[in-house]
Amino acid sequence: MPAVRPYESYVYAYPHKTAYRPLPDRPALRELWAAEPKNALSLYLHIPFCEVRCGFCNLFTRIGAPEELTTRYLDALDRQAVAVRDALGDEDPVRFAAAAFGGGTPTFLTAGELERLCDIAEKRMGADLLAVPLSVETSPSTATADRLSVLADRGTTRVSIGVQSFVDEEARAAVRPQRRAEVEAALGRIRDARIPVLNIDLIYGIDGQTERTWLTSLDAALAWRPEELYLYPLYVRPLTGLHRLGAAGTGPEAEAVEQAAWDEQRLRLYAVGRDHLLAHGYEQVSMRMFRRADAPRESQDGPEDYACQTDGMIGLGCGARSYTAALHYSFDYAVDMREIRFIIDRFTTTEDFSRAEVGRYVDAAEARRRHLLQSLLQAAGLPLDDYRARFGTDPREDFPAELARFADRGWLDARAPEGLLRLSPVGLAHSDALGPALFSPGVRAAMAAYERK
Repeated sequence: MPAVRPYESYVYAYPHKTAYRPLPDRPALRELWAAEPKNALSLYLHIPFCEVRCGFCNLFTRIGAPEELTTRYLDALDRQAVAVRDALGDEDPVRFAAAAFGGGTPTFLTAGELERLCDIAEKRMGADLLAVPLSVETSPSTATADRLSVLADRGTTRVSIGVQSFVDEEARAAVRPQRRAEVEAALGRIRDARIPVLNIDLIYGIDGQTERTWLTSLDAALAWRPEELYLYPLYVRPLTGLHRLGAAGTGPEAEAVEQAAWDEQRLRLYAVGRDHLLAHGYEQVSMRMFRRADAPRESQDGPEDYACQTDGMIGLGCGARSYTAALHYSFDYAVDMREIRFIIDRFTTTEDFSRAEVGRYVDAAEARRRHLLQSLLQAAGLPLDDYRARFGTDPREDFPAELARFADRGWLDARAPEGLLRLSPVGLAHSDALGPALFSPGVRAAMAAYERK
């Protein structure tokens, strides 16, 4: 059996955003949501601004916000929220089971602007932020006491901070200008704010990183007893800072020996990190996510009445995506800074947000594929009865070739209880190869034809 590269792509949603295309019919949101269940929605507000752009980052974000751009952006977000809430209608109950502010860096906004962001979620969309889980992303330099105070008062239950490395030399190698002292100070402010769940993001596979320095970062994070830790393998994406610098793994032109060595480094550091966290009282939720065994329940399983496989999501902001059963939609996507600025400027001048602009329709076959993928990439696995109840079929009958390949590679847990399809430890380690292997031919073709910008 040919060797499989363990790091093909991080799959956090399916179909992938590079499979989206402009929608020629520009369907009205009111029609899209008319027949959708709306009693357990997820709400996501996207803030596309950062103080700096890290070398590995391919997120939809821009550096800085000159000339009151954040004000104009929040004005547009307010208009969009009004249009979306109107499209949801009042014929059926509309309820949000979870909310999140992401980016970019939402705490790039001032304390006053964060108040306004919360008002948009509550007063425009009708989300009760004090009653549902609310997750907010931050960075060391923007996790200030006044911003954190606003977030705590408005019901934030989880703060996720991108640290990546506590070793200053590694931070510089990842083109992330920060010092450990600044990181530690920010973590202290987050704990002082008494927000229930702290998540710390760390990255492995940085140039020059060793097992010793990786353990240094892990132990520095553990000293804060975070309820969650995410361990991310470093990727070097096209059009990012590290890609322009010619770092390892930049594409087909990289030497096979170099690629293999980098893969081996990341697999080794993944195992070191996984075993270290398990030994310190954490449970593995997915390849990336680890939670402290005594963490609050919402950090463990998310809101009890929301399931990412089946329930809808409302995304507000020019980098956000929305999901109905039949269509995933968003705005245009880019990585290049000039393109991002153009898209943001166009968003801020948009008056009519009543129609979907860019997206991809999801048919019954893709829905089956998405359900399998999103369930299987979780350490808990896929209960076969859940799949049968939704689709009336068995995933082993729907995807016999894919599951047979996974089993041959040792990626499926042969000791899983009857009625549960679950990854083995080796399978979890290879999640970034397994996920893309479940992409449909149509999605693969659309991704391959996508013109990067």
